[in-house]
Amino acid sequence: MKLEEIKEIAKQHDIKVGKLKKAELIRAIQSAEGNEVCFESDKAAECGQDECLWRVDCV
Repeated sequence: MKLEEIKEIAKQHDIKVGKLKKAELIRAIQSAEGNEVCFESDKAAECGQDECLWRVDCV
């Protein structure tokens, strides 16, 4: 997913984008949604979240 798309999702969750990097934004979105904050944490093979919005960028 492109950074601009991620920024739009972040804004929908009232997350201040500022100078956050892509991975930081995704983790902030995961937290705001009440999901496990696991993006790029080497848990992709065991997380079981095959339908995760961030899956393609994570693995």
